[in-house]
Amino acid sequence: MAVDYKVLKANGFMQQKQAGCFSMRLRSVGGKFTAAQLQTVQEVAERFGEGYVHLTSRQGIEIPFIKEQDIEDVKKALAAGGLATGFCGAQVRTITACQGSAVCRSGLIDTARLAEEFAKRYAGKDLPHKFKVGFTGCHNNCLKTEENDIGIKGAVKPLWQKEACKFCGACVKICPKGALTLDKAAQKLTVNRRKCINCGKCIKSCNFGAWEKQVGFAVSFGGLYGNRIAIGKKLTPIIYGEEKLFQVLDTALKYFEEHGKKGERFRNLLDRIGWEEFQQVVKEAVK
Repeated sequence: MAVDYKVLKANGFMQQKQAGCFSMRLRSVGGKFTAAQLQTVQEVAERFGEGYVHLTSRQGIEIPFIKEQDIEDVKKALAAGGLATGFCGAQVRTITACQGSAVCRSGLIDTARLAEEFAKRYAGKDLPHKFKVGFTGCHNNCLKTEENDIGIKGAVKPLWQKEACKFCGACVKICPKGALTLDKAAQKLTVNRRKCINCGKCIKSCNFGAWEKQVGFAVSFGGLYGNRIAIGKKLTPIIYGEEKLFQVLDTALKYFEEHGKKGERFRNLLDRIGWEEFQQVVKEAVK
């Protein structure tokens, strides 16, 4: 039977320059592997590869030098250790995520859980071209969300509580964009919403509880980082609520599926059709 290399690639087996060898990509979400799974990775790499692995730029693991004749045995060994092969080709690729609010003190959103939910819904979904999604917990932007086809970043709207404020000015000093103005004499603090980047540093700087926060998601669309480099664009205000977030993600993927040409990246589609139409579609989804 002839080997369908396209199917193999779609299921994580990428042909190497060495004949009959594949670099096998493992399925992951947010770069999370258990210690037991890593032991299985070691065993498979030593038994079927050349005893080493490659860590990808998207938080994944590849095991090179898997022989064509060993592929089925490798799949069985992976399954026994709670692992599976990943996705390549024109599909939703590995979803990246930082550790988020579950672990990181800077995190505003639970990126790991959100990435898992996204993976359940979309990972491996066939599309006109590969599609990359990244979640990052805050404006430190460890996952560089704007480089993804869709990037989701934790964001917060700071809400000043005058009655608790001591007018110490700590929040004014720490604001990276100079969005806060303090008038001690008038006991007034003003937030310039045009300058505010919704990072939440003002809230964390306050020891008196003078800020409340409304946490949401800053979403960017159309990022690329390869042969062509393009920064994703923010087309909506902060999105509040996970239901609204997934409505927007559903809308974006459906738009790409319906309008994209085979072999065309999401950014190239938006540049070809025009961003105005897509932006209107997304805004409707946010309502």
